[in-house]
Amino acid sequence: MPGGRLTQQERQQIALGLADSLPYAEIARRLDRPTSTVTREVMRNGGPTAYRADLAHRATERRAHRRRPASPHGPASAPQSHGRDAEAVAEYEETLTTVLMATGLPKMMARVLTCLFTTDAGSLTAAQLAQRLQVSPASISKAIAYLESQSLVRRERDERRRDRYVVDNELFYQATIASARSNDQLVQTARQGVMVLGPQTPAATRLENIARFLDFISESITRAAEQAREVLHAQPGPTPDDTVTDSADRTDVERP
Repeated sequence: MPGGRLTQQERQQIALGLADSLPYAEIARRLDRPTSTVTREVMRNGGPTAYRADLAHRATERRAHRRRPASPHGPASAPQSHGRDAEAVAEYEETLTTVLMATGLPKMMARVLTCLFTTDAGSLTAAQLAQRLQVSPASISKAIAYLESQSLVRRERDERRRDRYVVDNELFYQATIASARSNDQLVQTARQGVMVLGPQTPAATRLENIARFLDFISESITRAAEQAREVLHAQPGPTPDDTVTDSADRTDVERP
């Protein structure tokens, strides 16, 4: 019987078994693992309805990373600006990466995006990304190509003619608009089906309702993005504490 931690392939087989409504004992038998191992794995990672192999594997990696000392050359040990706690930053980066993966981003793409989001400059070169994430340049290149195709990062040249990969506020707007427009072809295809299947038939009615629903959603998202675009460029206002302090300072100045 195989021992040790579950592999990513085994977790994928567990996810497939759950999708087929197989009992834990049957999934365990196919993996040649104890039923208790499969039960514990599923319940630790969201239960039978929410289990995802990639997220479960990443959560296990994260727990293992917490249990061993950080490498002196790892990205978490890099000096932190603004007096930040390096361990807290590393923990937050792991959390954000996992959340991005839950939205559908592959693991490496989520790691690259997290790295850019948590950098004050909002931009890094491929070499800097590879160094911070301790991965190969080829992995960075593949991840960037995907993120660019989704309008999640943009490329620009710096003064040394190096490519830098940038995340900025405007990209959120562009990505939102691109996401809204991604439904257009499905809407068109659904309406083609209405003509092929015959108007007023149950199948045609279903397709027309799908098209109308997606049309409404896309228009609503686009309208909301246009209205909220300026929020992405707004400077944060004063906190309540700042307001109280300012008022006290003004009182002191005005007091004779």
